[in-house]
Amino acid sequence: MPIHAWRTDSTTPSLSEVFRSIAVPRGASPFRRFLAFIGPGYLVAVGYMDPGNWATSLAGGAAFGYTLLFVALLSNIMAILLQSLCARLAIASGRDLAQACRDAFPRWVSVPLWLFAEAAIIATDLAEVIGTAIGLNLLFGIPLEIGIFITAADVFLILWLQNKGFRWIEAFIIALLAVIAACFFVQIAMADPDWGAVIAGFAPSTDIVTNPQMLYIALGIIGATVMPHNLYLHSGIVQTRAFGQDPGGKREALRLATWDSTIALMLALLVNSSILILAAATFHASGTTEIVEIDQAHALLSPLLGSAIAPTLFGIALLCCGLNATVTATMSGQIVMEGFIAFRISPVLRRLITRLIAIVPAMAVILLYGSEETGQLLILSQVVLSFQLPFAIVPLVMFTASRAKMGDLVAPRWLTALCALIAVTIIVLNVNLLATVLFD
Repeated sequence: MPIHAWRTDSTTPSLSEVFRSIAVPRGASPFRRFLAFIGPGYLVAVGYMDPGNWATSLAGGAAFGYTLLFVALLSNIMAILLQSLCARLAIASGRDLAQACRDAFPRWVSVPLWLFAEAAIIATDLAEVIGTAIGLNLLFGIPLEIGIFITAADVFLILWLQNKGFRWIEAFIIALLAVIAACFFVQIAMADPDWGAVIAGFAPSTDIVTNPQMLYIALGIIGATVMPHNLYLHSGIVQTRAFGQDPGGKREALRLATWDSTIALMLALLVNSSILILAAATFHASGTTEIVEIDQAHALLSPLLGSAIAPTLFGIALLCCGLNATVTATMSGQIVMEGFIAFRISPVLRRLITRLIAIVPAMAVILLYGSEETGQLLILSQVVLSFQLPFAIVPLVMFTASRAKMGDLVAPRWLTALCALIAVTIIVLNVNLLATVLFD
C-alpha cells in the first residue's frame, strides 16, 4: 500500500488491546478460515435491533402497515454496501475510519467530524438507556426513573467481557441475537400476518416521499439501521483478525469479512422487518395506528394476540437488544475518541461518561412528561442519527475511491458510485424533511 498517500504512518492500531488477537489458521480449508472471520458482522448487525429501531419500526408498522418494509430493505442494502467499504478501508490501509479522517483532513475539519460522531454515539446511547429501562420495567416492574440509573451498571458487563477476550464479546452478542430472533419468530407466528401484503410491502411506494409523516418515520428507520457509529466500529473490529499482510492475504480477508457482514445483516433484516410486521399485523390491522410508545405496544400485545407469553417475549427481546447495543456503543466510542483526537481512556470510564450524558435528557423527559413521551424521544434520536450519516459516509467513500490511499484494494467504480448515490439520497431526504418541518 502506498504509504505516501497518507500524511502519517499508521503507528497506533485501532483497539490496540485486541488488535490482530484472533488467529486465521494457515493452510486450513476455506470454510475454517471463514469461521475465523465470523463475528464483526454480527456486532454491526446489533445496530438494526437497538431500542431506537424498535420505536421507529413499531410506529411505522402501526401507522402505515407494511408500506415501510421497503425502507427496511433499502436500509439493509445501504448497510451491506457501506459496511463492505469499512472492511475495505481497514484491511487496505490498516486504519479505522476515525484514524483516516484525522490523517486526511485538517483539524478544522476533523474536530467537527469528531463532535458529530460523538453526538451520534450519544443519540445511540440515549436510545439504549430508554429501551433498557423500558425492558426492565416491562419484565420486573422497575420504575423507569430507577431503571435508567440501573443501566449505568452495564459497565461491569463490559469489563467482564473485555477481560474474557474479544471472542467472548462476539459470542455474547451472537447468543443474544439468537434469543431476539427466537422471540420474534414466535410472536410473528402468533400474529399470523397477511404474507401477500408483507411481500407487497417490500416494493417501493411514492407515499414514502410525499407523505411528511411517513418520510419522518422512514428517515428514522434509515438512521436506526445505517448507523453512523457502525461505520467507525466495523473499520476497527475487522482488524482484530490476524490476516496475511501480503496482497493475497488482504484480498482474502476483504472477501471473508464482506461475507461475514453481508450474512449477518441479512439475518438482521429478518429481525428488523419482524418488528414492523408484528406492528402492522397486530396494531394496524386492528385499527390501532397511534403506537409510538414501546410500553403501549407491550400492553396491547396480550389482548390482541390472545396469549400471555407474547408480551413476555417482547420484553425479553427488548432487554437483550439494549444489552447488545451497550457493548457495541462502548467500542464505537473508544474507536472514535482514540482515532480522531488520539485520546485514550479506560473503556469503562469512557462508557460511564457516555452513559451519564445520555441519562440526563432521558431523565428530564421522564420527569417532565412521564413515560408517554419516551417513544417520541427514541424516534427523534434516530432521526438525529440520519442527519449525522453523511458526515461519516462521505469521507468513507472518498478514502476508498482513492487508489493512492487504497492501492490495489481501491473500491470498484460501480461500488463507489452506488455508495455516493446513497450519501446523496440521504442528504436530499434530510433536506426535504428539514424544509417540511421548518416551513409547513
